[in-house]
Amino acid sequence: MMFSIALNEAIEFRLTGMLFKSYQAVGVTPELAGRLSLHLSALLRGLGGHAKHYGTIPNTAPLDPANFQGSREQRTARMSDLLSQVLLTQRSQFLHKIGTLEEMVVDLGKEFRLTVENLSSGASVTPEADWRAVDDAHYDLNTCLREAIVLLKSFLVVLPQDQLGLFQKSVRAKAQGSGPSTSAGERLIRHRRMAAVGRE
Repeated sequence: MMFSIALNEAIEFRLTGMLFKSYQAVGVTPELAGRLSLHLSALLRGLGGHAKHYGTIPNTAPLDPANFQGSREQRTARMSDLLSQVLLTQRSQFLHKIGTLEEMVVDLGKEFRLTVENLSSGASVTPEADWRAVDDAHYDLNTCLREAIVLLKSFLVVLPQDQLGLFQKSVRAKAQGSGPSTSAGERLIRHRRMAAVGRE
């Protein structure tokens, strides 16, 4: 919630012409986006790991491209939907959806952070496009959160009572074992690569 509130405030400042305040406000959002991504990824890894190890597999629906804003995320959801309808078994559908969502969450978290860093440092060549990209990444991260909540509820319905404690420990361990995934050096390399492709 704090992530959404902080970003909405930054966008509101920008729309009302208070640019300095908008950059200040957006500067706090990468940390909040990172926390969301970290815990969401841990939950998804916990779901996938437990499902693979114990064979606990609920029914699942494929991702709907209409629920995403970013073109990459829409493409990924379309491919996931196609694979689910044509190739994947029920077990594979659940695991594939978890893997797809986790990949999206990690990519969106990184993209969000790097785009905000470009905006707040003044390095952005196309601020309008970058603000749109930030807004889209926020929307899609929230979509991934909602999808993960549905997956978790479906999973808990079929999870045997005696496995609940194991599942909780696994998710906690994955959340604690994950830290900030990108060092300062890696960020500099990524910045150069992004600048070279001109925000494709």
